[in-house]
Amino acid sequence: MQQPIFTALPMASPTPQPTLHVLSLLAQVSSRQVSGCLKVTTPTNHWLLFLEQGALNYATTTERAFDRLDAHLRRLSLQVPGLVSALRVQVRLLFEQQPFSNSGTVNCPDYQAICWLVEQHHLPITQATSLIETMSKDVVEAFLAVREGNHELIEVSRLEPMPWYCHLNLRTTVEECYGRMQQRRNNGAATLSQRGNGAIPAGRSVAVAEPVMSQPTGLDANPVKSAAKTHYTIACIDDSPTVLRAINEFLDDKMFSVVMIEDPVKALMQVIRNKPDLILLDVTMPNLDGYELCSLLRRHPDFKNTPIIMVTSNTGLIDRAKAKLVRASGYLTKPFSQSDLLKFIFKYLN
Repeated sequence: MQQPIFTALPMASPTPQPTLHVLSLLAQVSSRQVSGCLKVTTPTNHWLLFLEQGALNYATTTERAFDRLDAHLRRLSLQVPGLVSALRVQVRLLFEQQPFSNSGTVNCPDYQAICWLVEQHHLPITQATSLIETMSKDVVEAFLAVREGNHELIEVSRLEPMPWYCHLNLRTTVEECYGRMQQRRNNGAATLSQRGNGAIPAGRSVAVAEPVMSQPTGLDANPVKSAAKTHYTIACIDDSPTVLRAINEFLDDKMFSVVMIEDPVKALMQVIRNKPDLILLDVTMPNLDGYELCSLLRRHPDFKNTPIIMVTSNTGLIDRAKAKLVRASGYLTKPFSQSDLLKFIFKYLN
């Protein structure tokens, strides 16, 4: 049985709000292929991320939603001459006063305004898709800097029906937005440095980049030290016989016994039976992916501290956040050489 994705939390109050780990939250959304609306409530704003099977349809905030929409439409009017000032005013008059929530149903008036522009032939679908993507990425970039708040997942049945013109890959979108944040931070630091060196005249204002969430570099960097041993059992769990054979050949030494497990569903019992010193676990497998299996292993008392190495070709922030979320010990990126594998194994065995 799958665990609930989100723990129910109380709504915002005057007291300090819970710490919010945005990357871990988005990792859960992506891993579980969530559909619905992820709503995050902070002291000054409500963040709404509309999702369909883990893909991002649209992201917005209740604060200044139509100011943001109007600014983007004004820029877009250079390409779409029909988006004149009078039309943009009409859009605000029609939709700005509509509530984001009404009788338990979640509404999104700024997105509905975009849909109306498409339906009335003021905005081509291709341009609408580009507009939605740009606005969503702007919101996600700001969302990554959120440090505290309450969150809830609103089911699809409670959402006002709307056509979705955009389906963004959440993992790659977060990667892109995080990169933009880092660039802004670096530019801000460079600007401050220039001012300190007298390059910027005194009295001129300097834009300082928003604080950003630190990138999760390395997973639990405290490998478990085992007693001095001359022989180790390594469990390799991968649905590819080719990969299993390659790892077995790489570890063809008398000090290693390799247990090759091809079926992830049967892997838990085989691991329990063999009690390996270290587990190499493929991320992408049918029926039961590596993150879910790692989570199951960590719940077993015999494997709370056993080194579990996630093996994957995915190296993004979301992937690493998922691995940290399930308490994986490390992250080995494909392709790797025999030397890479041995160095990694001894890092966690010694």
